[in-house]
Amino acid sequence: MSNTLCPSQSMSRNLSLQPAYSTSHALVIGINDYLDSSPLCHAVSDANAVAEVLTKSFGFSADNIKKLVDREATRARILSEFYAHGNATGPDSRLLVFFAGHGTTRRGNGRDVGFLIPHDGLLKDVSTLIRWDEFVRGADLIPAKHLLFIMDACYGGLFFNRTASAGSVRYLKDMMMRPVRQALTAGKEDELVSDGGGPKHSHSIFTGHLLEGLEGAARAPEGHLTANGVMSWVHKRVGTDIQSDQTPHFGSLNGDGDFVFDAPQLKALVSASLPEEEEDALVTVPSVEVSEPAADSSAYGRTKQCLSDPKLNIQLHDFLMLQVRKVLVETSKEKFPQRPQFDKDEFARRLKNYETITQDLRRALACVAYWGGDEHVPVLTKSHAPLTDQIEFGSGLIIWNDLRWYPNLLLFYSSGIAAIANGKYDTLQALFQTDVGNYIRGNDNRCLLTVIGESILELTRSNAFKALPGHEQFYTPISQYMLKLFQPEMDDALFLGKDYENMFDRFEVFFALAIATRRRLAGVRVWGPFGRFAWKLTQGISRTNPLADAIKAAEEQKTDWPPFKAGLFGSNFELFMSATEVFAKGVAESGWH
Repeated sequence: MSNTLCPSQSMSRNLSLQPAYSTSHALVIGINDYLDSSPLCHAVSDANAVAEVLTKSFGFSADNIKKLVDREATRARILSEFYAHGNATGPDSRLLVFFAGHGTTRRGNGRDVGFLIPHDGLLKDVSTLIRWDEFVRGADLIPAKHLLFIMDACYGGLFFNRTASAGSVRYLKDMMMRPVRQALTAGKEDELVSDGGGPKHSHSIFTGHLLEGLEGAARAPEGHLTANGVMSWVHKRVGTDIQSDQTPHFGSLNGDGDFVFDAPQLKALVSASLPEEEEDALVTVPSVEVSEPAADSSAYGRTKQCLSDPKLNIQLHDFLMLQVRKVLVETSKEKFPQRPQFDKDEFARRLKNYETITQDLRRALACVAYWGGDEHVPVLTKSHAPLTDQIEFGSGLIIWNDLRWYPNLLLFYSSGIAAIANGKYDTLQALFQTDVGNYIRGNDNRCLLTVIGESILELTRSNAFKALPGHEQFYTPISQYMLKLFQPEMDDALFLGKDYENMFDRFEVFFALAIATRRRLAGVRVWGPFGRFAWKLTQGISRTNPLADAIKAAEEQKTDWPPFKAGLFGSNFELFMSATEVFAKGVAESGWH
């Protein structure tokens, strides 16, 4: 039994998706009887049981479950029914594909190729078999946001983009709104997959443990049951079963959402009465035991490698400058031209494009901000400054001009949150004070802190982020959007866990207070960006108060308070406290009551 994976194009966050499923579909295949392979005993029983648990426990309509067993499961029928989901599913659908039967592996040109064996498959003729990567590539033609392959078969050529790391957390609603393609297979190419002997009579070891997981054993402590939870459960149970000689493989082929079988708390979250109470819940993503990580060639991996060796500082500089140049080219005015009017679909599309373009650079800079020493600060700030050079304020619709600041905003938040998370206040201060002398507005040269603050103010005034689905009633839609955007990548790279939200809020508090202090010093109206912390505090619904915590720490430690010592708020403590008092009063009088 066998499997081969060809990762497809990265699936980014889809702003139009909902935190629920519109329809649920399944293709369930079980083959005991083969034309050219040894018969199996329990594959059909496995398929019947999976179809039954989907209808009884997870709301799958029997009409939307296509079951193919024995002679029905020909190569042509399997592929026809699979591709039919290109029309049957919608963007908020989920699709589960289950296969119980034989698999095989063939040595290709430098890599293994995995095949599933249909009822009419001939072992000596690979054209009669189904390549695993046929399913993977075909998934690109199916609009369902969540697609899960469960293969009770063994084969080689398995390539997963990622698996959940131990202790990972995700926002539950947000996870439902992110596309994903996931897979769980029974074992490797050289392992014998048992057709029986598992925890359930008349089922294979793999499917027996799978059914136990689906029946509730794989539920997370918070009550939800997702593909990651089921895959982790099956991996552990099958791998340690005394009658098992196989080790399941699992992971994500594409995307960073999660196929959700059941989540009782979702209904309450979706129907939250307060629009920006949002409330979304950080939940644990189950994972297998910690193992030695594979070599990481991502932007994270390359940056960490360079940071670990002073001899690689030049390579770090060159790598970051290469990423900066790529961003400059891809975010040029020619690539994002003016439009005659505002269009919410075009706005959402541009957001996603900017996010994709800056992904490698912002992840690399987050690593530098978190792990880097004093010697790495210059390359961090140098990576931010050039991106302001090409921003010009010419004629045209204001929103498209203002949105050109969005890549800078993404990089600023990513670096700032990472610096806060590791207590790198000197790094944060250097980021705030990054010279953007080439950027001139009103004949006044500015630092990065000031121009990012102004860009947020302009984007807030435009109300453009309120045009995003689900953000229409938010008082701080930019902040809410950024919170969800950064969480998965920050957790994967820096393992912030459930402390992420606190780190995000602290960054926005320090960002706002630094601007307020600078404006107090200049003798102009005290102002700072109101992040999500401000709205939550005025409603009295937050368990923590990052603004009050910062003020209390400053009052107690005065000039010895580490953020102040780093220069985040200037050198005049009394002026800082005066600005903070005015800012806090402005939050209290915001009118959001």
